[in-house]
Amino acid sequence: MQVDTVPNRSERKKTEILTAARGVFLREGYSAAGMEAIARGASVSTATLYAHFPSKAKLFEIVVHDATGRMAQPVRESVRAKGDARARLTSLARAYATLMAQPSTRAMFRMVAGERRRFEAVADHVLRGAHQDLGGAAIQVIEDLIETGELAADHPARAAGQLLGLLDHATLVLGLTAGDETQPVRPLANICADAVETFLARYGV
Repeated sequence: MQVDTVPNRSERKKTEILTAARGVFLREGYSAAGMEAIARGASVSTATLYAHFPSKAKLFEIVVHDATGRMAQPVRESVRAKGDARARLTSLARAYATLMAQPSTRAMFRMVAGERRRFEAVADHVLRGAHQDLGGAAIQVIEDLIETGELAADHPARAAGQLLGLLDHATLVLGLTAGDETQPVRPLANICADAVETFLARYGV
């Protein structure tokens, strides 16, 4: 029993450290973030922190990879939605718009962009992940609907970019320009419905 519980406790502690580190990095930025502050936030000693993560740079890299992977999960899951073209596209649009309207998502993108010169590989990883997870989910839904004859698009990837672009301005771009906490004046459900109707007017059969 004791052998089995040690890895579990270790993994929980690692998760607590990542959570604390994410908060400190987003709040303070990479340069100002201190390992001591992260250790306090996770209720561990600095020795324990360094036992899990050998440097602040490595911790930052893992935090970003972990956070971006978790953030994209609802969009990936929206691919499995059932229904006609409008229903499936709406499910995708709502998952994507909700993600991009979250202050934590905007703060993460802002932080990664601000640290690109120091962490170019990390920024490139986030960009590839966005293409694969977010763009990939949209492409899969569109390809499915082309196969069922509900959409007509010669370039699914281009069509996916257009759909997500209809949502970006009112969600991600708004937050990056007006502040991470700023929310659209119109309800997200209305923004998504308009985007889907515009998309169907162009590609619907």
